Amino acid sequence: MQGNLPPEAQEKLEELQDLQEKAQQVAAQKQQAETQLQEAETALNELEDIDEDTGMYRRVGELLVQTDYADAQDDLEEKVDSLEIRVETLEKQEERVQEQFEELQTELQNMLQGGGAGGPGGMGGPGAGGA
Repeated sequence: MQGNLPPEAQEKLEELQDLQEKAQQVAAQKQQAETQLQEAETALNELEDIDEDTGMYRRVGELLVQTDYADAQDDLEEKVDSLEIRVETLEKQEERVQEQFEELQTELQNMLQGGGAGGPGGMGGPGAGGA
C-alpha cells in the first residue's frame, strides 16, 4: 500500500515512524529515571530510620566505601533532586514528541484525503499509542 503513496505522503509516513521510535525511546528513558528516582527516595526514607552513628557504606563501582550519615544523606538528596528534574524534562519531551506526532498524522491524513488517493485504511487509527 505504501508503494502507491505520493512521495510527499511517503516522506510524512517515514517521519511518523521516526517520531514513534523517538517516543518509545523517551518513554523507556523516563521509565528508567522514574525507577531510579523511586529507589533513591526509598533509600532516603530508610536513612531517616537509621541512627546517625551507624556505619555505612556506599557502592563505588565494584567497591563498597565507608561513608558517614551526613554524606550519605546529602548524596541521596542530590540524586533525588537530579532525578526529579530528569523525569520532568523527559515528561516535557514526551509531550512534545506526542504533539509533533499528532500534527504530522493530521497533515498526512489531510494530504491523503485532499490528494484523492482514497486514503489507505488505518493511517488515522490506533498505533500512535498513548506515549
